[in-house]
Amino acid sequence: MKKLTAILLTLVLAFALVSCGSQTSGGNTSSETVVLKVGASPSPHAEILEVVKDDLAAQGIDLQIVEFDDYVLPNTSTEDGSLDANYFQHTPYLEDFNATRGTHLVSVAVIHYEPLGIYTGKSNSLDVADGAVIGVPNDATNEARALLLLEASGLLTLDPNAGLNATVLDITSNPKNLKIEEIEAAQLTAHLEDLDLAVINGNYAVQAGLSAKDALAFEDKDSEAANIYGNVLVVKEGNENNPAVLALADALRTDKVRKFIEDNYAGVVVPKF
Repeated sequence: MKKLTAILLTLVLAFALVSCGSQTSGGNTSSETVVLKVGASPSPHAEILEVVKDDLAAQGIDLQIVEFDDYVLPNTSTEDGSLDANYFQHTPYLEDFNATRGTHLVSVAVIHYEPLGIYTGKSNSLDVADGAVIGVPNDATNEARALLLLEASGLLTLDPNAGLNATVLDITSNPKNLKIEEIEAAQLTAHLEDLDLAVINGNYAVQAGLSAKDALAFEDKDSEAANIYGNVLVVKEGNENNPAVLALADALRTDKVRKFIEDNYAGVVVPKF
């Protein structure tokens, strides 16, 4: 009996030592896989996330990418906890969303910038006919940005005090009587054949197979807009120090991701790290 008891005690001690060892090895404090659900626009955000999926798996993190075709659900899903994080938006949009929706979302890291471009529809140049129809994103921050690009391209003039809050009501000069059509950002490429020109976000330009070379005018990568409109990894306030989120932020800001962006997006997506 004493011999049997000694054997049992030895086995229990060995099991305890193995358990302790499994909890202190690797990037996780546990041998269990951590699930990290991240909402993203299909392109380029989800594609960029795919690049780091295996790297995170090696750290015990199962990156689950949930794709969205709009700018609202990724934020509301992060707010209600359905998602751990999202990656699809720039900082001004995030701030405006918090202000208008009462959400509590914060940026963890700036990853890339998507220059806004003016793309051709029925017109092949910026010298459009009188009364031409130009599509712009209908959300507040991207509409202002689009109007500023149209102004910089000589198509209209805005109230200088409007800045990043500009709307169609701030147009002070419109010599060609342009009609500004406010359309959901995701739908602009689908409406190109009905528009003379459209100002399109970089991610939706990528999805439609457009590149920087297709744009008649483009925000400069060294412009003020490039610093203001960086696309960010976002979490609900209070989750900024989640180890899995921080691991994702680090993985997204590597030479591997930089090279992927530069090799695949022809200037429509620009690294910001």
